[in-house]
Amino acid sequence: MPRIFRVFLFWILILCACETSVSSPQPIPPIVTPLAFPTTAIPVPEPIVTRSTPRIDQPPDGNIPTTQPNPQDCGYQWANQDLPELSSSFQTSIQALQPEALANAYAFGENCIRSDGSLAGFGAMETDFNVTLHVSDLTNESDLGEWIVKVMQVIENIPPEQIAGPQPGRVSLIFQSNGDQKMVNFSVNQYQALGPGLSDSEIYQALQIPQ
Repeated sequence: MPRIFRVFLFWILILCACETSVSSPQPIPPIVTPLAFPTTAIPVPEPIVTRSTPRIDQPPDGNIPTTQPNPQDCGYQWANQDLPELSSSFQTSIQALQPEALANAYAFGENCIRSDGSLAGFGAMETDFNVTLHVSDLTNESDLGEWIVKVMQVIENIPPEQIAGPQPGRVSLIFQSNGDQKMVNFSVNQYQALGPGLSDSEIYQALQIPQ
């Protein structure tokens, strides 16, 4: 009987040892320590406010000015401006000399361009003239010079109040004959500075010098 008890106890010990070796201990969950946050509030930056700068044509009160802007606020650009009334009367006078002639007048000066690209105004510097005439011979300098004198007599008879700009303008004459043409371009004061007693051909030759 004691022998049987020992055998039984022996197998119990073996089984207990096997169960202990097979089972693994359960992992112990880690202890999480809460992080300590500062108790003071983080300052939030204030929103950035953009203040728009008013354009030249739009002051802070929103009213559009009716006066011309300061010239210092302009970007200047060369420009021409038609003079319809002067062109009409000028062409009438030239066609009285030659019915098939063409003529016009225009102001030459500067446009005042605002920073936004809009046009603020035009400042005339001079009044220029274009004339196209038909002649029989482009090599006849005496005939061409005579036409120059006739055209300048018309221009010099224009009332000063009809001339735009403070400085003397330019005159461009195109002589046409049988499909060919020849141009003479000179300033009014260049013509007026010619010496007295010049022949028509000498006038034509003197105005060939560009200025």
